[in-house]
Amino acid sequence: MQINHTHVTYCTNIHPGESWHAHFNELQTNLPPIKSAVWPNGLMGLGLRLSRKAAEELAQPESLHVFKSWLNEHDLYVFTMNGFPYGDFHTDHVKDQVHFPDWSTSERLHYTKLLFEILSELLPAGIDGGISTSPLSYGFWEQSQQDTHREKCTHQILEVADFLSQLDNSRGQYMHLDIEPEPDGLIEDFPQFMEWYTGELLPAAETYFAERYDASPEQAHAIVQRHICLCYDVCHFALAYQDHQQCILALQQANIRVGKIQVSSALKGTISENIKQTKEGLEKLKEFDEPIYLHQVIVQKNDGTLEKYRDLPEFLSQAPPANASEWRSHFHVPIFLEDYGELRSTQCDVLEVLELHKKNTLSSHIEVETYTWNVLPPSLRTPLQTSIVRELQWLIEQLKK
Repeated sequence: MQINHTHVTYCTNIHPGESWHAHFNELQTNLPPIKSAVWPNGLMGLGLRLSRKAAEELAQPESLHVFKSWLNEHDLYVFTMNGFPYGDFHTDHVKDQVHFPDWSTSERLHYTKLLFEILSELLPAGIDGGISTSPLSYGFWEQSQQDTHREKCTHQILEVADFLSQLDNSRGQYMHLDIEPEPDGLIEDFPQFMEWYTGELLPAAETYFAERYDASPEQAHAIVQRHICLCYDVCHFALAYQDHQQCILALQQANIRVGKIQVSSALKGTISENIKQTKEGLEKLKEFDEPIYLHQVIVQKNDGTLEKYRDLPEFLSQAPPANASEWRSHFHVPIFLEDYGELRSTQCDVLEVLELHKKNTLSSHIEVETYTWNVLPPSLRTPLQTSIVRELQWLIEQLKK
C-alpha cells in the first residue's frame, strides 16, 4: 500500500518456512485475510524474507511464474526484502548465527545478488526496490586480522553496488542495498555507520571503480550513494539512544539515502532510587528471556555513557550498574503498545521518526518488523493475523494524521 508517496508493509520474517514451498504456504494462509482487513480496495506491498534455500527455489522460472500470478491475483506486490537472516530464522537457537555467513564470505555475496535477481523479476515498474542486510558481521567474532576482515566485507559491498549499477543501466531498475546497524554488529550504531561509509566505503569505492571503469572519484561516490543506503531500524537506533533529528541531518549533509525505515520498538525500563520499582521492572523483564534470539541490553548512565550486555541473561544475572538511569533491551515488541505495566517500550522513538518522515520524506519504504510474536510472554500473545493487522492499522493511522 502507498501512503503519501511511501510504500508501507510488514516483513514476512514472522512467517516460518526455510523452503520456498513452506514459506509460500504461510503467505497464502496469512496474507489474503491480512490484506482484506488492512487494505481491501487497493494494491498492498509486501516485505519478503527468503532464506538462501527458499531463494534458490523461488528463482526457478516456474516458481517465479506461480508466485507472480498469485501476487497479481491478490493485488499484492513486492518492493522490499529482508536479506539479513541467511538461514532458518525459526530454529530453536538463532542468536548470533543470524549474522552467519557474514559479508566477508562468497556465500553472503551470492545470496544477496540472488535476492536482487528475484526482486528484479517481482518489482513493479516505476518503483525502487531495496534489500536490507547485516552490518557486515557480528562484532564479537572479530578476534584477529580485523582490518583485513573489514576490507573484505567492504569490497564485497562494492561488488553489490557495481552489480546494481549494471542492472540500473541495462534494465532501468533502481535497486539499493540497505545496511542495518544492530547492537554488537560490526557496525552497531549510527556513528559507526557514518564512520564506515565516509571513511572506508567511499574511499574504497574510488579505487574499485577507477580500476574497473576508469571512473573519477565523483562518479564512484555517485554510484555508491545511489545503491548503498541505510536501513533505519528505529528499535536499533533507540537502543543506542540516538538523536533521530541529528541522524537525519547528518545523512542529508553526507548525501546518504535511507533505503528503508524499519518500524520497530524495543523494551525499556528505569533504574531509580526506588529500589522496589526497579526490582519489579527487572522481574517483569525475566518473562522476555527466551532462548532463540539475541536480546542485547544497553544501559544509559547518569553521565550519558552507555554500558552494554550481550544478552538478557548476562544483564539479569547482575545488579544494575551504579549511577544508571535507564536500560533498553533488543526485544522487538508490538509497536502499538507503549506501556507494559512495570516496563515500557520505545514507541516514542517510532512516533518521532514518523513525524520527521511526514515533514520531509525520509524514505519511500516503510516496513514493520516485529518478528517476536511467537516468543512474547504468554500474556502478550494474540493470534498472529490479528497482531499483524493491529500493527499495520496503527501505523497507517499515524502516517495519515
